[in-house]
Amino acid sequence: MINKTETNNANYDIIVIGAGHAGCEAGLVCARMGMKTAMFCTDIESVAMMPCNPSIGGTGKGHLVREVDALGGEMGINIDKTFIQSKMLNTSKGPAVHSLRAQADKKRYHEEMLSTIHAQEGLDLIEDEVTELITSKNADFSKYIDNNSKIITENEVISVTGVRTSEGKEYSCRALIICTGTFLGGKIFIGDDVTISGPSGLRPATRLGEQLRELGFPIRRFKTGTPARMHKDSIDYDLMTEQKGDEKVVPFSFMNEDKEYDIDQISCWLSYTNETTHKIIRDNIEKSAMYSGNIVGVGPRYCPSIEDKVARFADRKRHQLFVEPEGLDTDLMYIQGMSSSLPEDVQHAFYATIKGLEHAEILSPAYAIEYDCVDPLSLKPSLESKLMDCLFCAGQFNGSSGYEEAASQGLIAGINAVRKLKDEEPLVLRRDQAYIGVLIDDLVTKGTNEPYRIMTSRAEYRLLLRQDNADRRLTGIGYEMGSVSEERYRRYLDKKDKVDAEVERLKAKRIDIQTFRDFLIRYEAEPKREDKEAYERKIAEIAETANQSFADILKRPAIRYADLLEIDDDTRPALSANEAIEVEVMLKYDGYIHKQINEVEKLQNLENKKLSEKLDYHSISGLRLEARQKLSEIKPMTVGQASRISGVSPADINVLLVWLEKEMRAK
Repeated sequence: MINKTETNNANYDIIVIGAGHAGCEAGLVCARMGMKTAMFCTDIESVAMMPCNPSIGGTGKGHLVREVDALGGEMGINIDKTFIQSKMLNTSKGPAVHSLRAQADKKRYHEEMLSTIHAQEGLDLIEDEVTELITSKNADFSKYIDNNSKIITENEVISVTGVRTSEGKEYSCRALIICTGTFLGGKIFIGDDVTISGPSGLRPATRLGEQLRELGFPIRRFKTGTPARMHKDSIDYDLMTEQKGDEKVVPFSFMNEDKEYDIDQISCWLSYTNETTHKIIRDNIEKSAMYSGNIVGVGPRYCPSIEDKVARFADRKRHQLFVEPEGLDTDLMYIQGMSSSLPEDVQHAFYATIKGLEHAEILSPAYAIEYDCVDPLSLKPSLESKLMDCLFCAGQFNGSSGYEEAASQGLIAGINAVRKLKDEEPLVLRRDQAYIGVLIDDLVTKGTNEPYRIMTSRAEYRLLLRQDNADRRLTGIGYEMGSVSEERYRRYLDKKDKVDAEVERLKAKRIDIQTFRDFLIRYEAEPKREDKEAYERKIAEIAETANQSFADILKRPAIRYADLLEIDDDTRPALSANEAIEVEVMLKYDGYIHKQINEVEKLQNLENKKLSEKLDYHSISGLRLEARQKLSEIKPMTVGQASRISGVSPADINVLLVWLEKEMRAK
């Protein structure tokens, strides 16, 4: 393995600041797309580090990982190598919200990603703090035009051309991606103790944030937190509820669909807080950095600290927590759901009230971390900054939370940085194409006042954006962009052909009435208030009036694709588990899927109407003042994006459409 922490070549096409989950995806995809790339980190240990929950996926987040993988990213492949427990969530609900989650071996995840980075041709990993951006000014000869076709202004564009580091070195680049995570201006809080630090005690980045403020970037302070780590041998697991992984492991990466996993999965454990826990927290809540006024940053609503939970949900008698291993070769157990910024002595007191943790040894206390991030309304949908040319931003620097959200943005920022240098149109995924599209559109169109977390409820077209079809939605796009390898694309086409052929076969194949009648009686649950004879008469009536295909049968709620095997013949193809799932979902939910597709097509007209980022909205009569201000600030790319901006009404959109129509006629 070549050590790339030092390099003698200071000239790069693209520089990535940060080597967390966003930085890793950005750096790898830039190099794989042919760009000479440097990735900077303050500490090698920060590469793909999991300072908070050592897991990948979860509700909504699992969809993002599948989409990153479908576009040629690394996260899914890496967690498939390093998971110690795997579980599909929400299986009692419909396929739209099924979400894969895997507990990671934290150390191995870091090591595997580091190894991948070292092995990647064209990618240098440099251990040094970036303290300053090197910029240049040049005239933009695209000019604003008024209604009389007169030049009214000429823009001066600031471009990023390189970076300076704490060691005094300069590195040039043609594009740059900021992926600083929680390191930028990082401060750790434990009660009244405040430490200038990155996560897990690593060295923070401080001076870059100061320069970004001076350059006019809208920098804000957000905060997140992490629970205590405890010694595994000091926990009484008999007092907790065991949480095992799935017997049949579903991999994250589409490249591993045919792989069988036979590993001894490690259990997680469920316990609860109680009224004694809550009393200790309430009695000491003023000592929390969140409540004492020490922290000015805004925390995540959907991942609150335990003191927030106790204060905001005072009627709740208990809150659940999960005790999860950090890896195979470590004594550390992570206490999910119990982040805090209370002093250590208070933490010891309230943890000791929880069943199974009465005598637990805390190896590292919970803490809150505050950091610098940018207002995402200052970004284009491509994740390029509106303030500086060729500067892209990704991950927690954009105001999001979570490894998966970071990786998604890092991949898109990397792809678009490459396309920018090639003078090609950026990749902007629509809300009906991907959860990644929902994530980025929410950030750059609606903004966020707290760390943003993806959830399935944020997507209007959940049935179209399932985990099982992420490759069908995105791998062709990735191949066109250049982020997807030839091998991955060919595998996707082979799978698509097999699935499509089986769907058509099931639509064409018919079943005789008697076989259909007998099949339904065996597989459909008998209603409680009907006797057997009445139920069989009902089935017989259905059979007599129906000319059923296998696809029709599969649409019945109780019938699964596997059930059809006993009445099928030898023309049934051999499909992988994931291929079979996709066939079943495509047919069982066919009507609902087409309904959503029709809704998308109706709204697509607005997405197809482009808006120039140099459009002077103050010159359009009929727009309300608030709409003019918001449209001028955000500079939407399409009328569809404009319609999602808070403060822009349907009436304003109608004014825009009329104005666009007049402009088209004038041309």
